[in-house]
Amino acid sequence: MTAVVLQSAVQQLALLRERKISPLELAEEHIRQIERLNPALNALIEFDPERVREQARRAALPSEASPLGGLPMTVKSSISAAGYRCELGSLIHRGRVSTEDAAVVARLRAAGATILGTTNCPEFLMAYETDNLLYGRTSNPWNIDYSAGGSSGGEAAAIASGMSAAGLGSDSGGSVREPAHFTGICALKPTPGRVPGVGHQPPCVGPFSILGAIGPMARTIEDVSLLFAVLSGHDATDPASAPVALRTPSLADLKQIPIGHLEDDGLVPVTAETRLAVQDAVRALREQGFRAVPYRPASLEAARKLWWTFFVRCGAMFYRSTIQGREELLSPIFREFLSFSSNEQPMTGDELLEAWAECDLLRRRVLEEMAAFPILLTPVCAVPAFRHGERRWNVDGHEVGYLDAMSFTQWFNLLGAPAAVVPVAMSADGLPIGVQIAGRPYEDEAVLGIAAAIESAFGYRPPPFS
Repeated sequence: MTAVVLQSAVQQLALLRERKISPLELAEEHIRQIERLNPALNALIEFDPERVREQARRAALPSEASPLGGLPMTVKSSISAAGYRCELGSLIHRGRVSTEDAAVVARLRAAGATILGTTNCPEFLMAYETDNLLYGRTSNPWNIDYSAGGSSGGEAAAIASGMSAAGLGSDSGGSVREPAHFTGICALKPTPGRVPGVGHQPPCVGPFSILGAIGPMARTIEDVSLLFAVLSGHDATDPASAPVALRTPSLADLKQIPIGHLEDDGLVPVTAETRLAVQDAVRALREQGFRAVPYRPASLEAARKLWWTFFVRCGAMFYRSTIQGREELLSPIFREFLSFSSNEQPMTGDELLEAWAECDLLRRRVLEEMAAFPILLTPVCAVPAFRHGERRWNVDGHEVGYLDAMSFTQWFNLLGAPAAVVPVAMSADGLPIGVQIAGRPYEDEAVLGIAAAIESAFGYRPPPFS
């Protein structure tokens, strides 16, 4: 039998429900996996075996009232969990401990989950690689010379390697999707407001209320869908929260949705293996009776440029007061982020107002372009996982830069749209390659349903470090 820690969350819950394993025994399996692998991967940055055992001893078995009863899970360290450090990977916040749970963590606990610990992130979350001066870098369980991505890289590495059954990340530019792609797992960036964001640090406010969302990560889409069902729902204290009921579209309903697919954006070249992964996913859908045709919305590049304005320029402005006078404490990876905006003047009030108005107009334009194809199938990144510190790649004779390689995820943050990732292929270097399935806002269930159809032809593979 496959090692229990590498079984899906749904399978682990079935073992618990059938009393084939107890919550404490399952916790012990994960504790052993963490103690064995975390020294090499550096995915969890706060982990106390006794605290885990204490929770597991009290855990109820899975039931309708406790759908995650006894399931060992992790939480990205930017999501407040009472009693755990929430330092955002920054020396500036060293030792800061959350005094209360984020809304999603409270929902996890109420559903019976056992919290194993918290996972590593880049300083202030502003990177596609997980590294910081507090805890160091997180490595990819497929090859420790490679990055697990960012900013939810610690979470992805923990789940891919079987140190965690599933968990929570956050995403304002691809930060659950890129690490999922790099490590061969699944993830969903939900529509902002479908999953409560209260308690995330920093708060998803201003333009980040559109860009950012807390999202589930797991080894299968079935697991991601379960977590979405448990975590979603209106939160009266969250101004971005929407009172949208959970839906369960049938397979027949999903097959009625036209799917547009694109292998690149016409600007950034992708590796041949990435292109082939999209083609394989399209073939799998067609074999199941879905209709997928080539389609590239015309306004995607405009969406990327506006994402840059909000994420890079506004992001640097948000952190200005926090870092002022303490620049010597900043990590190289956050200094790199600041360098992206250093050649541009701080935004004026007029520029910010114009950008905000343009955001609404542009989102409407892209949604009109998606009317004919409400689901889009795209690459996740131009490349598979990269080596630690690597920032440029040669793809088909063209140099591809760091942020450009990640542009495929950035579109859907600007749109406030749901987007999921499933693993499909492997590179010649033995690294996973995922594809991205995106939809219109609030159509998260359709995205998950079509992602599940793709996954049925491919699916999770255990990495060497597992």
